[in-house]
Amino acid sequence: MKITWLGHSALKIEGSRTVFIDPFLSGNPKASLRVQDIDRADVVAVTHDHGDHLGDSFEICRKTGATLVALFEIALGAQEKKIKAEGINIGGTASVAGVDVSLVPAFHSSGCGGTAAGLIVAMDGRSVYHAGDTGLTMEMQLIGEIYRPDIAFLPIDGYYNMSPRLAAKAVQLLGVPRAVPIHYGTFPHIQSSPEEFKALAGPACEVVILQPGEALEI
Repeated sequence: MKITWLGHSALKIEGSRTVFIDPFLSGNPKASLRVQDIDRADVVAVTHDHGDHLGDSFEICRKTGATLVALFEIALGAQEKKIKAEGINIGGTASVAGVDVSLVPAFHSSGCGGTAAGLIVAMDGRSVYHAGDTGLTMEMQLIGEIYRPDIAFLPIDGYYNMSPRLAAKAVQLLGVPRAVPIHYGTFPHIQSSPEEFKALAGPACEVVILQPGEALEI
């Protein structure tokens, strides 16, 4: 499985299927991919409907025929626009085209969905945890125990979500072997230090610092 950080919180996951998470590309000064250059997607998963996460989700689904997976209210809005969507809620799992997408707790606000969520994407025998926007929460311990993600993508901006110090504690709660910092450096008020996160996480977890457009394999 190949995972590319597209900047901010946006990911592209490529395996037997192609999955986008929180594809905020248009208007994202750090985006490494343009919507017009996307020619394939099977699933688009969204943590919440703030503009820097919902982003270009609807347009990508229209362009590619992908299915949107999101909180029920967000999916309902997509369906009203004639977009294929699976609306689930926290604790639920949608299976689409061989990809299992589960919504897990996150501590953050949202618009029409009311609350935000984290995502577990399972495909090809691998499991990816995308925390969305969240504060530190003890639910992360359960997420680690139940879903056993191979990798975690954690926000570290310290303004809308966790600081590097809190994200380092999240790594401990999750018990995850590898983590990647996201949601920092996009705009002037969310500058943060991925190097600080890496240092605080310590040797128990491999922290991989990516630049937008860079990828890793799991």
